[in-house]
Amino acid sequence: MLMKASSQSLTEQLAARFAERIRNRLLAPGARLPSVRQCAEQNGVSPSTVVAAYDQLLAQGLVEARKNRGFFVRELSGARSEDNGGAPADDKGAAAWTAAHWIVARRQPGPVNATSLIRGMFHKISDKPQPGMGVFPSDWLESTFMPAAVRKVTNSRALNECSLQYGEPLGDGGLRRALAGKLGGLHVPAAPDQIITSVGATHALDIVSRTLLRPGDPVMVEEPGWAVEFARLNALGMRLLPVPRRADGPDLEVMAQYCALHKPKLYVSVSVFHNPTSYCLSPGSAHRILQLANQHDFHIVEDDTYSHIAPAHATRLAALDGLRRTIYVGGFAKILAPNWRIGFMAAPPDLVEQLLDTKLLATLTTPSLMEKALALCIEQGQLRRHCERIRTRLDVARSRSVKLAMHAGCKFAAEPAGLFGWVDTGVDTDALAQRMLDEGYLLAPGALFHAERKPSTLMRINFATTQDAAFWKKYAELVKRM
Repeated sequence: MLMKASSQSLTEQLAARFAERIRNRLLAPGARLPSVRQCAEQNGVSPSTVVAAYDQLLAQGLVEARKNRGFFVRELSGARSEDNGGAPADDKGAAAWTAAHWIVARRQPGPVNATSLIRGMFHKISDKPQPGMGVFPSDWLESTFMPAAVRKVTNSRALNECSLQYGEPLGDGGLRRALAGKLGGLHVPAAPDQIITSVGATHALDIVSRTLLRPGDPVMVEEPGWAVEFARLNALGMRLLPVPRRADGPDLEVMAQYCALHKPKLYVSVSVFHNPTSYCLSPGSAHRILQLANQHDFHIVEDDTYSHIAPAHATRLAALDGLRRTIYVGGFAKILAPNWRIGFMAAPPDLVEQLLDTKLLATLTTPSLMEKALALCIEQGQLRRHCERIRTRLDVARSRSVKLAMHAGCKFAAEPAGLFGWVDTGVDTDALAQRMLDEGYLLAPGALFHAERKPSTLMRINFATTQDAAFWKKYAELVKRM
């Protein structure tokens, strides 16, 4: 709360609060600040105090004023390009353009506020459970088998062998053999020499992008989709082609149109427990996607981050394709040990050497100690049993969270499944997120999951961290006031 007895004036306190959130990316570039009236009501101050605080933020270059629209957070890392890509200036000419042309021509940067949730992992908002986070609570991941595996691989002789020389370029051979067996259980045919380890799944996605793409290349992405992937591809200079994601898979008509118009180089997909909707790909959609890939000569990178909590029989493109056009990406940060940072990719044989070159240029090799420990956890069945416990606990949490969300007035835009719920709040979730920050909660508003930022009434919730009735009570109170 703002304090009248503070050495700072109310104006300075309010400006400092917004400035801190902007610099920490908890208020993202493009986000609209509350109206003067709303902000005054929320903070119990006069409108003139809010105007003065916003003026301070303007003077610091943190926000910009847009006529008749309000105040918006500025992009701090550089100006946004105003190039319209040659789009027609008059309404008649513009009408002749397809939606696909507009999406590519505008080339707006992706939602940089992807970093908001990442920073929220390091800048603790409060001691309350965080509904917008994309990970399991740390106490869910605690185990005794992981420390035991580390102790076993760090006896004096093994420690010297691993520490005093570089590891295998592809990754620890024992881990790659264990991963090949694990993928075989998912019907993904990957030999150990087709598997390359990485520093987490995000690093694997980056290796694929840097190997197969060049700045300006068109890439199909699912929308809504993973904000970090949008931001990462934009940072590499790619042209994003957002494909609407439906319950059974991507909008195949839009994909076909993109293929005909723009000849995309890559399609990035989360087939199983898609983020944020938790949709799973149907066999029919998977078959048609692979037909398009063969017909139009593009690769598919399949991010199976949530495979550990998904049914083994779920449809995976890599299984149907046999790793011909598909590159399968996985990791263990979500389910096992976030700080071990172990990911991997399974690739077609003809791409392995190219992908390995990119890995070597960036990181040389990956730390083999943690890879050996992970191999032990897989081989001895401890990871499998750990995943079963997590799935059982998540099922219970999901049931409770769904009831609390619906009681608070939410509607689910997608059938609840997996780790995430895609919830319709009926209000602007960007504005709601700002108000919930004041209460110590970090939300994941719907705008975060679109390649081009736009207002949304949707938000993603984490079923593992939304079992707190106090959160839903505060949520309902604030929504009622909006």
